[in-house]
Amino acid sequence: MSDFLSAQTRTETDSLGSVEIPASAYWGVHTARAHENFPIARRPVSVYPDFIRAFACVKQAAARANLEIGALDEQRVTLIDRACEEIKTGMLHDQFVVGVIQGGAGTSTNMNANEVITNRALELAGHAKGDYSFINPNDHTNHSQSTNDTYPTAIKIALAFSLGSLLDELALLAESFAAKGREFSHIIKVGRTQLQDAVPMTLGQEFNAFAVTLREDIDRLREAVALLREVNMGATAIGTGINAPKGYKEAVIKHLRDITELELETAGDLVESTSDTGVFVTFSGALKRSALKLSKISNDLRLLSSGPQAGFGEINLPARQAGSSIMPGKVNPVIPEAVTQVAYSVAGADVTVSMAVEAGQLQLNAFEPVIAHSLFQSITWLERACQTLRVNCVEGITANEERLEDMVSRSVTVITALAPVIGYAAAAKLAKEALATNEKVSELVTSRGLLDQAQLDDILQPSKLAGLAPETDVIDVISSAAIPAPEKLEDGEGTQITDKPAE
Repeated sequence: MSDFLSAQTRTETDSLGSVEIPASAYWGVHTARAHENFPIARRPVSVYPDFIRAFACVKQAAARANLEIGALDEQRVTLIDRACEEIKTGMLHDQFVVGVIQGGAGTSTNMNANEVITNRALELAGHAKGDYSFINPNDHTNHSQSTNDTYPTAIKIALAFSLGSLLDELALLAESFAAKGREFSHIIKVGRTQLQDAVPMTLGQEFNAFAVTLREDIDRLREAVALLREVNMGATAIGTGINAPKGYKEAVIKHLRDITELELETAGDLVESTSDTGVFVTFSGALKRSALKLSKISNDLRLLSSGPQAGFGEINLPARQAGSSIMPGKVNPVIPEAVTQVAYSVAGADVTVSMAVEAGQLQLNAFEPVIAHSLFQSITWLERACQTLRVNCVEGITANEERLEDMVSRSVTVITALAPVIGYAAAAKLAKEALATNEKVSELVTSRGLLDQAQLDDILQPSKLAGLAPETDVIDVISSAAIPAPEKLEDGEGTQITDKPAE
């Protein structure tokens, strides 16, 4: 914002009067007024570079379309085109200074773009900034356009650009989990439902499931971005096409496709398309789904690594920083905690988008700036969260194999695998006894003469417990096993165990 402190100025005038603009600034009077009016977020639109790049694409396509239909001359279009090309490469982004939260349905951002592009085009032509008699922000750079078609179009293009980076990070994170799944494929552990011991599984299966669920979200996000291809360029103010010359609508979408390399198409009903922002609800919902899954995974990692002595202690997360100012040696799961907080923010942003979409009265939604800000922030934070979770956490996770082996050996969850052989009631009685005595289930089974060691070893093979092999044929085992009649089995208090509990 150093331009605002410049001693040298130039004077620009609009319908409200004159304003002194720093001589070095590429923005103009409208941007200056917006900067004064909206000191809210203290975050300029340039914090979302894909949005700036998308706006440059829109203005470039409009200029080329205007040239094609004869609405603008080649000299001006060439200069505007060159300025847009520079902005697409990252130049002059610091000149996009209007706040992300603004009134006017995005007019301030549109005019910020018009002014920066115009003044850079003037500079390329050897003219002074602000010499709008040669190239004018409204009459030339904004020709055949209005905020109401350029702004939502730029949002959709920017979302498509930004999503690519998020999908890349999600894919890398999913592969990192899959790699851990392969690394841990031989480690048997106790699976849990409702935080209670359930049945055996491998640690590899647990981590591979994380990978699969993230890959599913990559597909869902790709489906959501496909909905963004419909744009309303040529609609101008409310969709009636006022001030858009004949042939412009067809020309601008063609050039926009070429410039962005996106499969964009013109909406069938421009009035509807200009007033409807429902696509952003769908897109936001897909982001929220992905965020909540990341939070679920992060919380699972926190549980599995809890302890290290008094918790689950099944895995070790990389130690990233000291965890307490008072408890020496304490290390906290700070990376999963940060990722979960990102998920909460994305969920909150989804509520914001929903409310803003609902509040768009009549022919235009005035609240698209907060929709854009919410979606861009969610994508940006999710991308960074995926990266830090992968690099600073998942890639360094190790398994506590000895603890896992001991937990499985003492766990009554293996009794589920014995139930088809010795009967549910007998298995339930064994479970109760094992929990009361802390004896190993295998020792109880053999000492009671229910199965011999060979039969027990066959049933309790790790691969079979984890469902990694075809189901065991238990017919022969059942016929030779000593199985007391279920109705005669009683628990320690003399109550018959015949009713199965809920899963």
